[in-house]
Amino acid sequence: MTGLPMSVLLFSAVYVAGSVNFSILVFRITGRDDPRHHGSGNPGATNVYRQAGIGWALMVLLLDIGRAVAVALVASTLLPLWQVPWIGFALILGNRFPCFHGFKGGKGVANYLGFTAVSAPAWAALGVLAWGAAHLMWRTPFLSSFAMVAVLAAGTAIVQDGAWVGIFGVVLTAVFIAACHHGNIRERWGGRR
Repeated sequence: MTGLPMSVLLFSAVYVAGSVNFSILVFRITGRDDPRHHGSGNPGATNVYRQAGIGWALMVLLLDIGRAVAVALVASTLLPLWQVPWIGFALILGNRFPCFHGFKGGKGVANYLGFTAVSAPAWAALGVLAWGAAHLMWRTPFLSSFAMVAVLAAGTAIVQDGAWVGIFGVVLTAVFIAACHHGNIRERWGGRR
């Protein structure tokens, strides 16, 4: 199976894989309440850190990154370069709207980092540095995430080498991740409505 059928099949499978939220599962296994019911309401590593500490947060972060690396390796092996960013988008889409968890999930930042570590490893490293620099400057996790996602998107767009369909997939993914932070944006700059 090649071409469009392979792309559609992989996109669908990756959406399903992205729908497995590790923080929700880890909290359930350890007898904790759903992480979406406390703190920021986001089942990502930052909120896990607030609720359960650094060890659990690191485990969730590494699981998210590991899954994304595996997905990116498969996509890079099976698809042409210009289709790979769309598989990354499928992963983020599943993370945000997980079919296994009531379509209420995370924001996809750790998944995007892991995906970029395969397609543009130097840019992934720069993204981590950008996150650290932004965190030192603003001490606000979502602004740090924005800095990292901007660098990751720049790197994954550059490696597309002018393939506009792939670049559009990169831009869509970055904009989608930013839109997933709408609550943070409203709270910081627009007040709650």
